[in-house]
Amino acid sequence: MDNEDYIRVATSYLKRCSVPLSNGAFREKYLPWNIETIRQDHSKDFVAKIKKYDGYCFFPAHVDYKRVHGNFLNIYEQLPYAPAPGEYPHIRSLLEHIFREQLELGLDYIQLLYQRPTQRLPILMLVSQERNTGKTTFIHFLQAVFGGNMTINTNEDFKSNFNSEWVSKLIIATDEVLLNRMEDSERFKTLSTAKTFKLEAKGKDRTEIEFFGKFILCSNNENNPVLIEQGEIRYWVRKIMPIENENTQMLDRMRSEIPAFLDFLLHRKLSTQEQSRMWFNPALLETPALRRMIQYNRGQLENEMLGILEDIFQVSDGDEYVFCVQDIQTMLGGRDIKSEPVRIK
Repeated sequence: MDNEDYIRVATSYLKRCSVPLSNGAFREKYLPWNIETIRQDHSKDFVAKIKKYDGYCFFPAHVDYKRVHGNFLNIYEQLPYAPAPGEYPHIRSLLEHIFREQLELGLDYIQLLYQRPTQRLPILMLVSQERNTGKTTFIHFLQAVFGGNMTINTNEDFKSNFNSEWVSKLIIATDEVLLNRMEDSERFKTLSTAKTFKLEAKGKDRTEIEFFGKFILCSNNENNPVLIEQGEIRYWVRKIMPIENENTQMLDRMRSEIPAFLDFLLHRKLSTQEQSRMWFNPALLETPALRRMIQYNRGQLENEMLGILEDIFQVSDGDEYVFCVQDIQTMLGGRDIKSEPVRIK
């Protein structure tokens, strides 16, 4: 144990510890340490030689990561794996299953996370009513890649005022999202493009920090896990099919392939160019699953009206159908819908 294992940030002392993980690996982390304990374990002279920093900063980077900027300690963590040549068949198999016909877009998404972590990206949502689809395996794979820079939240975490556990992360994932209130939807949309955000922890003053979080949401609800309105371009929704042949060792095998996959991302050429503030052209991300959610989240009255119009056009040879408000009210008269009469001035 030497001075390098201890640091002081502002007025707080920290000790570098190797925290054991459930998979047998270890994650390096600085934990608060009492100065008197350090003196008891070492000496008074030892404390005087501990490296001191003025405070924390937040600089997401992977290819050119720096732990210190000026005299501030970067709270963004270095990735647990380094690129190395090799093969990654299990990783590619999972990504082909998740993204299918949009595989190149999926690779672009992960490559941007790795090479350009400050780039805004769409909210990726993976949905399926069926089990054993690989959604959870996918987010745990990303967590293995990005280490402590990714967190998996519960729905309650998003509703809480205290956000210090996730607001400084690159990826914020949820394994079973159900936040279909308007205020929940507005918060996701705001955060997905926010440049700064208020960090709030128990017993501490709110602090404004730069925000680079990307959201990955998984759900068994294919209709309305999150409220998505017509014209919304910040979501990329994919319907995930079940995995035919389950491999219980899939995640462990993918972990061993991460260095090769990072090497691939480091040298791969992006298949898209920046065409929006969230990089992708929104038209590229429009999927049947997204349209289904938008359709479901329309009001019951609107859905019934659209159903009537579709029926009319199926039996009509014309390209246009003109009617007055009273006509549509008459058509809706036999349906169990609560609607107020429309008054025309």
